[in-house]
Amino acid sequence: MAHEIITVSGTGDVYPAQATARQIAAQIGFDSRVSEEIVLVVTELVTNLVRHAGGGNLILTSIFEHGRSGIQIESHDNGPGMTGLERIFADGYSTASGPGYGLGTINRLMDELDITTFPAQQNGAHVVCRRWVREVAVRRNSFAIGVASRPHPLMPVNGDSFVVKQWEQSALVAVIDGLGHGQEAHRAAETARQYVETHFDMALSSIFVGVSRACVGTRGVVMAIARFDRPQLQFTFASLGNVEARICNSSEPAKLLISRGILGHTNKRPFINEHSWNPNSVFVLHSDGLSSRWHCDDFAFEQSPAAIARELLHKLARKEDDATVIVVKRATE
Repeated sequence: MAHEIITVSGTGDVYPAQATARQIAAQIGFDSRVSEEIVLVVTELVTNLVRHAGGGNLILTSIFEHGRSGIQIESHDNGPGMTGLERIFADGYSTASGPGYGLGTINRLMDELDITTFPAQQNGAHVVCRRWVREVAVRRNSFAIGVASRPHPLMPVNGDSFVVKQWEQSALVAVIDGLGHGQEAHRAAETARQYVETHFDMALSSIFVGVSRACVGTRGVVMAIARFDRPQLQFTFASLGNVEARICNSSEPAKLLISRGILGHTNKRPFINEHSWNPNSVFVLHSDGLSSRWHCDDFAFEQSPAAIARELLHKLARKEDDATVIVVKRATE
């Protein structure tokens, strides 16, 4: 197992840290693209140690956990620590003369990121981040999924966004609503979408933390995610904000709990609920651009998910808002 400690005292230590990171990443099994992303993270951390703390230690370790391999990168310093911790994830924020992209970049490129800081005690900051090797798996369409979305009728871009991912016998769907309408809402929703797209197989709680950090400096978003697992016939649901979710064609009513808040603006965490999944059930997820005053009996859920999504959008979309709906069924054999 690789375990390298690099003492950082000046900008001259950037190159050896990059070379070490590239070598360890290749040994673990990361492809060249991901290896260069890891090198970029190391560059940001070394640069931050020099600029903000006058130096420190960088520790690179190969890790193996729950059947997967990855790299752990730690940064230790004895500087003044960090204040306004969540704010510093915004692109463009800097406490020194640098461009301020460091922690935002690290949050986007790494799967996990934890920061401990004690500015009052002048004990510096401890940053720990991890990236895992992702195996390329053959996609099996275990779920039939349909999406319909449109922008505010008076706006050129959509302030809503969505994610649909299927792998092996699992699926993840997300509806993301940027606050307001137009370009700024679109930018916030796209920022969140890009994070979910690249971290879809992480724990839902981690995805929400990462999205909240990524959306600092934007208008913020509300978001709901559902992850389905076919073998266990269950799904996990998490929501922060006013994205609506319902289960139709189910013999057992599911109470899908939500938490109010705005990702990027508050530190609230979503409720995360696990529910059984009836093979005949239909899951509907939609932004508040669709009216919530509807009942499952009002629609023909025997149609394909795409047809159901189009019908819901056509009949329920509000004229004064962006609107997005996702429909999930179990795929037929």
